[in-house]
Amino acid sequence: MRLWWVRHGPTHEKAFCGWRDVPADLSDHAAVARLQAFLPDAPVVSSDLIRARATADAIAGARPRLPDVPGLREFHFGDWDGMHWDDVSNRDPDLSRAYWEEPGDITPPGGESWNMAAARVSQAVAGLVAVPRADLIVVAHFGVILSQLAPALGQTPAEVLGQKIDNLSVTCLSYDGQGWQAGVINHCP
Repeated sequence: MRLWWVRHGPTHEKAFCGWRDVPADLSDHAAVARLQAFLPDAPVVSSDLIRARATADAIAGARPRLPDVPGLREFHFGDWDGMHWDDVSNRDPDLSRAYWEEPGDITPPGGESWNMAAARVSQAVAGLVAVPRADLIVVAHFGVILSQLAPALGQTPAEVLGQKIDNLSVTCLSYDGQGWQAGVINHCP
């Protein structure tokens, strides 16, 4: 089985954007059309956040559109959501530095750690792969994609955080029943 991970369209946010529901800018119709043409003829599922839902709807075309999966939401940044990076750094200097440099069990105030988010996403993915199919298009978020890419590459959370995942890019992971392997990563058709 292959999961074709698509990062939602750009939001143009200049602040932490986790569970806050902000829209995607899908006005680049040529980029959306190229993405739609690149993807296989497979069902489309997404996170329940509007930026992912709208992107999934835009690329679905004649593909079956599956119900949204809340477990595919971006990482929950808690009190940091909506704050500018510098404001978070000034408010919680040691915690915010540790959150990015030592991801794992470090948790933002009122949010979730990398390990908590990765477990949530992995549980959602387990539900998706329980239904036999060759391909599934999954529209989600930067952190969500990285949480699944890390084990496929054999990388730690700190290592995979250096991986670029552009808006409207595709990362394909294949599952052989034993584990995940990475194919294309951050491909922008």
